[in-house]
Amino acid sequence: MKEFGTLEYVLDTYSKNWTWKLTGPRAVSMVARVIPHAWYGNGPEEAIVPDTIQNVEKIKWIMDRYPLEIRSKSIWHRKVRKVIVPQKKWTRIEKLRKASPGPQFRGNLLDFQREGLDFLLKSYGNALLADEMGLGKTVQTLAYLATEKKTFPVLIVAPLVTLNNWQRETQKFLKKRSRNGKISDNEYPSSVLIRTGKAQELGKYDVYIINYDLLHKRIDDLAKLNIKTVVCDEVQHLRSKTTKKYTAVKKLAALESVKYRVGLSGTPIYNRGSEIWPIVDILRPGLLGTFEEFCEYFCYVNEKGKAIVLENKRASLGEELRKHVMLRRKKSDVLKELKDKVRYKELIDSDINYYQAELGKIWERLEAEQKNATSAFDKFSSYKRAIQSERQAAGVAKVPHVIEFVKNIMEIEESVVVFCHHKAIHELLHRSLSEYSPASIIGGQSDKERQEGIDRFQNGETKLIIAGLRAGNVGINLSRARYVIFAELDWSPAIHRQAEDRLHRIGQKNTVFAYYLMGNGTLDDHVANVLVDKSYEIDAIMDEKVETFENKEKAELILAQIHDKLTHSMIK
Repeated sequence: MKEFGTLEYVLDTYSKNWTWKLTGPRAVSMVARVIPHAWYGNGPEEAIVPDTIQNVEKIKWIMDRYPLEIRSKSIWHRKVRKVIVPQKKWTRIEKLRKASPGPQFRGNLLDFQREGLDFLLKSYGNALLADEMGLGKTVQTLAYLATEKKTFPVLIVAPLVTLNNWQRETQKFLKKRSRNGKISDNEYPSSVLIRTGKAQELGKYDVYIINYDLLHKRIDDLAKLNIKTVVCDEVQHLRSKTTKKYTAVKKLAALESVKYRVGLSGTPIYNRGSEIWPIVDILRPGLLGTFEEFCEYFCYVNEKGKAIVLENKRASLGEELRKHVMLRRKKSDVLKELKDKVRYKELIDSDINYYQAELGKIWERLEAEQKNATSAFDKFSSYKRAIQSERQAAGVAKVPHVIEFVKNIMEIEESVVVFCHHKAIHELLHRSLSEYSPASIIGGQSDKERQEGIDRFQNGETKLIIAGLRAGNVGINLSRARYVIFAELDWSPAIHRQAEDRLHRIGQKNTVFAYYLMGNGTLDDHVANVLVDKSYEIDAIMDEKVETFENKEKAELILAQIHDKLTHSMIK
């Protein structure tokens, strides 16, 4: 096999198209005889073959007689095997009307929220509510619980930072229904926050609220409760089918007592379109087939082994979701009075001497760790540490200029939200901007501390709040501000959108201005390129159209950029 040659699926540098690369003199000789449109790769022992149905058939003919070592097995099997797309019949969700919530609901719904209630009713409570953030997915879900028959007891699975908010909202919008069906206007359903992983019997409540990371530890206790409805808030937490949280939710959702499964997220796809499969697998098992069938029909596997939805399949995947399981409305569609978001990419100065010195230390440490690594895992871990160190160094290098930028906006007496990623950057910003008495949201805070900071900002007691990107991007309302500043960038476009939508939501009367501060001379611009790439895939699936971004090539590997910058600075 090795003597004859190898077969690999590659992005050809000449044509910029995905092609088949065959290596080895015997393989190239055979290709030259049977595939006239092939060309040489890097030398006479490499042949590049265009990826067409006819050429795949010819390669298969060659392999039947002269076996090749296949280095892109999953792609090859998808290309040569006839894929049978699942033909399971699913009821298409009809045109939506404005449904009225049941008597157990207190409060009022906007017209589009009443249509959201109708969607949940017509999908029999097994659905993904994927409205953009800030459109009231929580209140639409509570209206459904108050309207559909026999929805209690309810299990709500949510990120840790939103647990208290769920308890407050159930008390605000739901009335108590007794066992004989009588509704009490002055009472609300009983609820409990599950805070410990220790196995113990849970009492009888109407609503059980637990965070994703604790769920697998309490699954046996929860399985005894005769749960009727499972609500998964920020359901993108289930985007990986290999995690404990996914396995636990999958097991609970399959219980005989569970009739309704509702997923909520404005950003169900974080990085790749294939992340939607595990979510749909819980809400409507079988709709997208098995994971293997889904990948064979919709995806290709990139050089890192990740399943990426094919560009020509993104619209059809989005249509399948909207037809059977997903309701997606954008603010521009339903809130005509809400002004648009405006994004700016601002290039600011950075302390280049500090940054270059830190890169030198990072590279030395990385080389030493790679040399001493005893396993592939050790090598991978050292790369991740190097990337994280570079991101923090870039953040520190531009902090003085971030501070200056924030002060310029504060001078016009506007409320401002600043997002950062690292705790070290958070502390520097908080200390340097102390004259504004900023509120703070950061990981590790108690629920009480976090809420006090939010209330202080929303009540106008301070005009500045500094928030961690991962700690402050969900479950909070910061609509008092119209300026949001990103002092650091995250790798996922969904994180930034969630953060923007803490401001851009119901109650916002002004245009929201989002400033992405890019450190001059750092690798911020390359991170931005990665975000653009990911956004193309997400938008095409979720919203049927792609937001306008510059058409940039993929950023090179960040560590290669570190090495390049170090080499360049040494030459200078």
